[in-house]
Amino acid sequence: MIKPPLTAIPSDIVSVNDYAPYARERLSPMAWEYLDSGAGDEWTMMDNVAAFKDIRLKGRVLGEVGGGHTRLNLFGQTYEHPIFLAPVAYQKLFHAGGELATALGAAVTQTLMVLSTLSTTTLEEVAAAQTAQLWFQLYLQRDRAVSLDLIRRAEREGYRALVVTVDAPLAGVRNREQRAGFTLPAPLSPVNLPGTPPVPQVGAGESLIFDSLMPAAPTWKDIEWVLKEARVPVLIKGILAPEDAEHARALGAAGIVVSNHGGRVLDTVPASLDALPRIAEIIQGRIPILLDGGVRRGSDVFKAIALGATAVMVGRPYVQALATAGALGVAHALRTLREELEIVMALSGAKTLADIGPDHLFL
Repeated sequence: MIKPPLTAIPSDIVSVNDYAPYARERLSPMAWEYLDSGAGDEWTMMDNVAAFKDIRLKGRVLGEVGGGHTRLNLFGQTYEHPIFLAPVAYQKLFHAGGELATALGAAVTQTLMVLSTLSTTTLEEVAAAQTAQLWFQLYLQRDRAVSLDLIRRAEREGYRALVVTVDAPLAGVRNREQRAGFTLPAPLSPVNLPGTPPVPQVGAGESLIFDSLMPAAPTWKDIEWVLKEARVPVLIKGILAPEDAEHARALGAAGIVVSNHGGRVLDTVPASLDALPRIAEIIQGRIPILLDGGVRRGSDVFKAIALGATAVMVGRPYVQALATAGALGVAHALRTLREELEIVMALSGAKTLADIGPDHLFL
């Protein structure tokens, strides 16, 4: 039997990892597998978490950290901490409040939220209902007019940046999701889009992938077009190769997000954290680098920043909290991560984010 969302946080939820069993009890098997599964054999999804465990903190004693803080500035805006909410599709699948509940939890904790193109609440409703700081994640559409309309709507509603996801031109082969027979239940739909265009028919001897789907997939030319059209900073999300990071920077991207889509698209690519140092080396601080994938602790945030990230995004953990207790769960999860980060900073002698570096790690 599926349990209803909680109205108070149980005393045994003391880390974001504690939300998973509570969320599973409150979701249908289809919804749980959609949220929890990864591509293929899920090696990359597991590696995302394991990569953080493989790096050890030094711990630096007797530091003068009184008056410290976690604030950072990105694109002329100040954010109170470097833990952002990654774009996650179809949030009403996990809680009736959906994206509005997430935005409320983000606003209460002064957290930046990145709204998905595939949200089940319109970008206008999210912008109007909450005071959360917002960016908009863009999946480029087959029709550029549709993409441009999304860009202009986001700009008009005050979204402060665009995050263009480039690593999912195709859905990953998520076997657990397939076994569960996942379909988006009615009446939920990606309400920001005018409708999903039909997949072109495949002729005799043609490939569904190469002859039908990929001809409409975005390329670097589409990124150049977005950069030309956008009136707000544009970040490119889904970068793992240093060459791609440098190409994005050279084209004029305002930032990049080192990400493997939570291990949901292509299995056996590196953990995001493992890809980060090489990308940081080639970028050399010229544009901000964000990271998502596997962040479960404040110490994970610290390690990512030490290896070159400006900020991190979390995905599954806050959605599990959303499923458990709605906006209250989201706010509690974010507060927990931020407090953990502050503790790690204090015990590592880092007064501000700018003080965190590789010398805080055993490498």
